[in-house]
Order: sequence, then C-alpha cells, then structure tokens
Amino acid sequence: MKINVSAAAAALLAATLAWPAAGQPAVTVPADGATTGSAADQANAADAPAQLRQFIATVPSATGRFTQQRADNRGQGKPVQSGEFSFRRPGQFKWAVQEPYEQLIVSDGKAVYQYDPDLAQVTQRAVDQSIGASPAAILFGSGSLDEAFSISTLPDADGLRWLRAEPLTADAGFTHVDIGLRSNMPVRLLILDAFGQTTRIELTDIQVNPGLPADAFAFTAPPGVDVVKMQ
Repeated sequence: MKINVSAAAAALLAATLAWPAAGQPAVTVPADGATTGSAADQANAADAPAQLRQFIATVPSATGRFTQQRADNRGQGKPVQSGEFSFRRPGQFKWAVQEPYEQLIVSDGKAVYQYDPDLAQVTQRAVDQSIGASPAAILFGSGSLDEAFSISTLPDADGLRWLRAEPLTADAGFTHVDIGLRSNMPVRLLILDAFGQTTRIELTDIQVNPGLPADAFAFTAPPGVDVVKMQ
C-alpha cells in the first residue's frame, strides 16, 4: 500500500524558500552529511536554531537526495521511499519519489501539484493552503519561522545539532518536527503527526546553488490525467 506523502510533508524538508538568501557558489555535501575543514567545524559549533537560520539566509537553491519512512505509534515501519528533491527561493520546490513507486510533488511558487501516476491523478492546492504551518514550511514555506513555530534547542545526538519546531496553530496536523543539522545543513527530520506516526527523512548529496534552469519547477499535467483542484 502506498504511503500518503502530502505536499505539506515534502521536504520536506528540505520554510526556507521564502526568506532572502545571498548567492553562494555550488557546494556538495557528501551522502553522510559531513563536511571537512575548520570552517565546517566552526559552523557546527553553533546551536541548531542558529544553523537553520544560517541555512535559510545563505542557501538560495539546492538539490539532493532523500529517503523517508513512516512508522506508526507502535513503531511498525512502512516501506522506505527514496528519491530526489530540489528547491529555489521563493516558494519553488520539487519532491520526486522514485522508489518503491513514483510520486511527484511540485510547487511553482503559486500552486502545489501532487501527481500520482498509478492513480492518473493530479491534486492541485494553493501554496499557502498546502504548506501553512506545516513541516514543509520549515524548508519550503513562506513567512517567518518565529511567526509560525515555537523553536527550541534539543540535546545533540548522532553527531547532529537538534532543534524542535512546534506549530503555533492548533490545526497544523502534526505535533512537532525535530531537525538535525550539521555545518548549517539540515540532514535529518523527524515529524510526529497528530496520529502518533513518526516520519523520518534523511537528506543527502546536497548541492547548494546548482544553477537550476528557469523552468525547473514548471508543471503541466500529462494528457488524460484527472486534475482535482482543492479549495
């Protein structure tokens, strides 16, 4: 059975897209999320909220790979999904599940499209409706972090600096998202939803400012596919 990956949880990940960012040269973070050198050591010395804000301020676009897995409140895991993601501020992102089946979530900055080839269906939502105060807003949303979330620092674990973001609205659909960072890069997200399910997302092979084409986040529904516009 498919795991229902909503646009709100898409990169997830990866609320960074709406904040201004200075141009940066392309940089690749290895699959283990590690970087080398004194600059990386200094970056990792900062606490997690400071690292996240640095990521927001200095990374205008990025590409990478992800894995994600959802576990229920008894710890029973669903099949692991994997694929590629990309984003560009303001408000554009792509979250492409490739295994064990295909699913595509694309935001062109105005609307979010979720395409399920197996269902021959596209679901279209406004960006604000899809993201709002959601886990995706941490990486892909708009506005200020502090306007939508309560941010707190968690203890270090697994070689990462951690923070917890709790939505300030009661209808966000999730309890909190924990983000693990290394050297100003988010590399792991743990999302606890309102049903007690936890989604773990790992971000790897992150390339900063890769020079994405102008139409990288354009989406046109394939012929014969139903398009459902959500209000």
